[in-house]
Amino acid sequence: MIRICNIFLLLLLTFPVSAQSKLEKLKVENVREGKKLYRSEMASWYGTDLFLAKYSDRQNIGGYFSYISKSDKPTCIFYSKGENPKVIGTIVFDDTFNIESANYNLLERELSNEELDYYVLRTEAQKQIQSDTIFKYYKNTKFNLIPIISENEKKVYVLTGYNGAEKIVVYGNDYLISFDKKNKVKKVKSLHVSYLPFEYGNSEKTFVSAMHNHQKSSGEIMSPTDICTTMLYQKYTNWETYYVMSEKYVSIWDCKKNELFVMSMKAWKKISDHQNKK
Repeated sequence: MIRICNIFLLLLLTFPVSAQSKLEKLKVENVREGKKLYRSEMASWYGTDLFLAKYSDRQNIGGYFSYISKSDKPTCIFYSKGENPKVIGTIVFDDTFNIESANYNLLERELSNEELDYYVLRTEAQKQIQSDTIFKYYKNTKFNLIPIISENEKKVYVLTGYNGAEKIVVYGNDYLISFDKKNKVKKVKSLHVSYLPFEYGNSEKTFVSAMHNHQKSSGEIMSPTDICTTMLYQKYTNWETYYVMSEKYVSIWDCKKNELFVMSMKAWKKISDHQNKK
């Protein structure tokens, strides 16, 4: 594969200024959103482990969700069953996601207005998943819901996670549910048309990189869900880079630096042809 250090000059030479500006804006937005999804999912991963280790009344657990609080803290909330659920567990992390330093408590309390908004989004998203045939199910998988609220948007990303015995990371079969200000579903979109499971953890099959292709409907560059999934699993896969190929662009995620680089497919092919002639 082409190393990232070889592409910077070509990036400057192959893009007009206007194209660079548009592409840079899209790249910045996708990276920001992808890292937001990653932080939320990490709070869910570690928050679930911590809560279940401390909370004994499993029959009282109605569900959970994670979000980035207004103070920019990844927060995981567990709530009780019933029509008027109460918060039964709160776990707040810093960006190290160190369980030892996490702030948690199991005091029962009311959901805050902010938490109630997230709860409604998650609940409505679950209803949509159960009733909408756009959502596809695969063996040994489950849907992970990530609610996101910003000043202008309310949405829930739906990612597919593998829960079988094998060590597998899944790309694709992901969705975006958009809501109006009253938390009613406006639109449901499939983000990738494919379901792409990658096996990892096999000492006989170790790879330093992996890739998948984007059709036009999945966007021109690496998506926020691609970035989130890569960040979640890169420490287990030992990947150094992850690639997304579209018709016009090649997206390269640096797993060591958590940075995204994008180059034109034309430049990519020129570099490949040059290296093949050596």
